[in-house]
Amino acid sequence: MANREIIIVGGGMVGALSALLLAKDGDTLHLIEKYSVQTPLENAPFDLRVSAFSAQSKLLLETAGVWQDIPLDRLCAYQGLHTWEKGSQKLIFSSEDIAAEQLGFIVENRWIQAVLWQALKQLPHVHIYDNKQVLNISQHTQQVHVTLDNQQKIQGELLLACDGANSAVRNYLHIPTTSWDYRQHCLLINITTDSPQQTVTWQEFRETGPCAFLPLAGNNASLVWYHSPQKIKYLQSLTNQQLKQVILAEFPSLDFTFEVHSKGSFPLTRRHAKHYYQDRVVLLGDAAHTINPLAGQGVNLGFKDVQCLVELLTQSSDLPIAEILKRYQCQRRPANLLMQTGMDVFYKVSKSESSLIRFARKSFLGLAQQSGEIKNRVMRYAMGIN
Repeated sequence: MANREIIIVGGGMVGALSALLLAKDGDTLHLIEKYSVQTPLENAPFDLRVSAFSAQSKLLLETAGVWQDIPLDRLCAYQGLHTWEKGSQKLIFSSEDIAAEQLGFIVENRWIQAVLWQALKQLPHVHIYDNKQVLNISQHTQQVHVTLDNQQKIQGELLLACDGANSAVRNYLHIPTTSWDYRQHCLLINITTDSPQQTVTWQEFRETGPCAFLPLAGNNASLVWYHSPQKIKYLQSLTNQQLKQVILAEFPSLDFTFEVHSKGSFPLTRRHAKHYYQDRVVLLGDAAHTINPLAGQGVNLGFKDVQCLVELLTQSSDLPIAEILKRYQCQRRPANLLMQTGMDVFYKVSKSESSLIRFARKSFLGLAQQSGEIKNRVMRYAMGIN
């Protein structure tokens, strides 16, 4: 068993999962979160922020002992994933083709965070500092020291920066990033339908950007609409009833009647830290990399960071911290860059108005649908299974 003292800045899904897995291995954890984390009410409306969790991510949450704590009526398994270009053949992924129960689960981010925090609060060697921010970080040969905004001082052997895309820790240490704006925004729209829970998530590609459907538990669902910042600003300004009429007129056809309940938008930005660690500070999740959300891989990449670092810390505890962090960067940075680049290429190709590229896109989807075992391998890879 390890017995390190570790500081984690950021108590979201990546930070809380890191804390719980390391605490279970015997480390003492100091978890700093700038907001107060509350357990949502089970009958509360569905939150706009949801994620599609792969089989590998589910396994990590099971290892942490929290998956079973998510209320069943907030959990949606999906067995199918359909994607197509407007007017082209559908590329259909089905869990039946690989003898799996489901391709993944769609869950609200806040429920994942809540069950992780509930578990953390039960552990005596986890110290939580919520509603606190980091003012100062100083690094020494064997330790890293942090000063909070209430002047409290914390020290540890290692600091995990899990504080999101606009990471204050990354910025404080001047860790450089490459980044660009996709010049598109994304509108999330939560709806209720007159149908039972759906089991298929789908995405239609258009020159203006993708449109997607995410099933949520019960008769709830989320629509995802990518478009220009001006169009999304206009859609955001509409009343729910007005937005429903625009969805009926302009969004891909839906097989049910529905009502709009909430909406929210965000810009699409791509970032990647040029290095993942500096002395005794290491970046994980969105603090290290953000990716175009069209493939739903953001949280799963973050959880792969967690799994990699935790395994190195627990299984190679005899190595110096510098060597562990070097190995983490060597494993995760190329893998994340490959996924980012793949999504960038896919995104740019999907928006091209070139007739040649449009023909190639449609041909590719048709060939992929007939590819048999290759398609199944892609499914297994996305799920994080062999």
